Amino acid sequence: MAWFPFFMDVSAGDGLIVGGGRVALRKIEKLLPYEPQLTVCAKTFLPEIEAVPGLKLLRGPFQPSMVEGKLFVISATNDNDLNSEIAALCREKRIPVNVVDDREKCTFLFPALVKRGPLSIGISTGGASPSGAVYWKREIDRLIPRDAGELLAYLDGLRETVKEAVPDGMARAAVFSILFDTCLENGWPLSDEWLDGLLGGLKEELP
Repeated sequence: MAWFPFFMDVSAGDGLIVGGGRVALRKIEKLLPYEPQLTVCAKTFLPEIEAVPGLKLLRGPFQPSMVEGKLFVISATNDNDLNSEIAALCREKRIPVNVVDDREKCTFLFPALVKRGPLSIGISTGGASPSGAVYWKREIDRLIPRDAGELLAYLDGLRETVKEAVPDGMARAAVFSILFDTCLENGWPLSDEWLDGLLGGLKEELP
């Protein structure tokens, strides 16, 4: 069964990672571009983890109280019993949990990610083939322009101007489609004269 791809603001709360090794480091590196607040619990930490700014490091064994109030939990240890304990605890408390390399214990999965600024594309095979997810990530990464994030930031900056000029929702969607296509074809920023002409023409056409 496929897993539904929710997109969540991980900067809105505190996430917990249990584990201080290479697997934990990979999860931290995937999350960092999304500006989370991360607490990491382990008896020992890789130097690379200790060097990451902004992490809250808890040096010692996992305690059940650590999951309280967490937005999500990642269990990245090599202790199967501990991973099972963390997964069961999070399920009981309805806290999303990811147990590395154990799909059955997870309530959310890490996708293969393609990121360009505000654009995030997640690829998941539901755990059926991580190699397949990595392959399609490479293919999609090749197709998405490197400056796609800059384009999206530019269009976002036009949002209020377009809203003010085009109050009708359907017409506004059409305007954003025109803007996107034009930027892809001709580059950006668009000239003020061109933009004024587009929005002015729409004002005359709308009732």
